[in-house]
Amino acid sequence: MQILEHIHVNVNSLAASRRFLELAVPHIVVRGGGEAAGYGPWMHIGDDRSYIAMTEVKGSTPPAELRHIGLLVDDADALIARLAAAGYTPADDSELSTHPHRRRVYYVDANGID
Repeated sequence: MQILEHIHVNVNSLAASRRFLELAVPHIVVRGGGEAAGYGPWMHIGDDRSYIAMTEVKGSTPPAELRHIGLLVDDADALIARLAAAGYTPADDSELSTHPHRRRVYYVDANGID
């Protein structure tokens, strides 16, 4: 059963979000994108079940109410290696080995989204 079909966020840079997401979850693809009159550049990135919709709004920052977006990956160690090779460091890896149900590691992308 799928719970979430998509989320839509404003970002300062579509290119920065795309770079991070493609590194973090290599199987995802850009499902659509373009320029919407009155809204600006947009992109949907994900897989055939769910995606993240983004609109580029220069100067935007994540709202304080957005704590983080969680992504499921098959291999946390491979994720850490891919992101390290691209210059990303974990914002918090405190539960990487201690959580009883899953391994978690947090990053902040170039748009400030955790």
